[in-house]
Order: sequence, then C-alpha cells, then structure tokens
Amino acid sequence: MRLERLAVDKFKVFLTFDDMQDRGITKEDLWQDVPKVHDLFRDMMLEADDELGFKVDGPIAVEVFAMPAQGMVFIVSKGQADDDFDDEGFEEGFIEMQVTLDETDEIFYEFDHFEAAIGLASRLYSFGVTGGRLYSFQNRYFMKFDEYDIEDVNESALIALLAEFGNPSTISSFRVNEYGKQLMETDAVEQLYNYFIRK
Repeated sequence: MRLERLAVDKFKVFLTFDDMQDRGITKEDLWQDVPKVHDLFRDMMLEADDELGFKVDGPIAVEVFAMPAQGMVFIVSKGQADDDFDDEGFEEGFIEMQVTLDETDEIFYEFDHFEAAIGLASRLYSFGVTGGRLYSFQNRYFMKFDEYDIEDVNESALIALLAEFGNPSTISSFRVNEYGKQLMETDAVEQLYNYFIRK
C-alpha cells in the first residue's frame, strides 16, 4: 500500500493486486458491504493518519479506479457534513463514506532511470510489443500502453516484464501528460529499440 498526499483534504492510496490478494479482496468485493472491505478502509485511514497526518473527522468520498494491470487507486477526499446528518445511534469513530468505482484500460508504469525504459523496450520488442508512449516528469520516466498497443499479448506475461523494470505509476497519466514532457508520442518501444538496441 502506497500513500501520497494530493491536497490538504485529499490523499491517494495505491494498492497492487498482490496487496489485494494478500488481504483476500477482489475488485468485486469493493461493491459489497463485507468485513474485509471495512478492514481495508480502516487500515487505509489509520495509515493515512500515521504517514500523512490526515485526520478523518467527518464524511469522506472515495473514488476507486481499477487499472487492469497495476491494481487499484483510491482517491480519498474529506467531505462536508450534511446539516441533516444525524450521528446519534452511530458508534464513536463512524465514518460516512461515499464510494464510486471506475475502470481504465490503460497500463501506466514509471521508471527511475531512462536505462530501465531501454531495457524494457528490448524485452518488449522481442515479445512483439512495439507501441506505447514515453514521458518524463519529475526526474522519472513513464510508459503508457493503451488497449490497442497490447491486443494480442498475454497480459500476465506483459505485467511480469513491466514489473521487472519499473513500478505501476501512482501518478495519473493525465497529470504526466499535462505537466510532464512527452518524449515519444507513438511506438515508443520500437523507437527505443531502433535508437538504442538495434546494431
């Protein structure tokens, strides 16, 4: 579980599918009112308090984004308590929570060094993947793959390769696209292979 403060009243939690598997939680469980999901949210709030000093003292909104290859991203925002919200009858520490779930088909990974992106491109090219986009942002490198980039590829094998060289990005691709620099707009794997690997 990785946490990142986004604003005074907002933070982000990134949970890999391995994290979820360790907790025995599936993506479908998030829609259900089951004890293990309550435990997950309680752990998230405790860790946010511990790591970020984020105190939950009222209603919160939780946006959940499922990314097919990386895991789940939770955006937690403090809300305003409704005037007609009656907290009588609730146990101490009750949190009113509104949860929305969304899913994206993009695969977005980050790398500490440019050499890692080159190493990945070498492996992906021989694996039949040539697409993708390459960005730089805050001294890191990012590769984004849309669904059409990986249509005929075994997804679990692809994820294993990506994880060997980088990490699922906890920064959204929209933010990187807006504030970062796009280095290769299309066919990033093929371009990296041709510029740095092909003899």
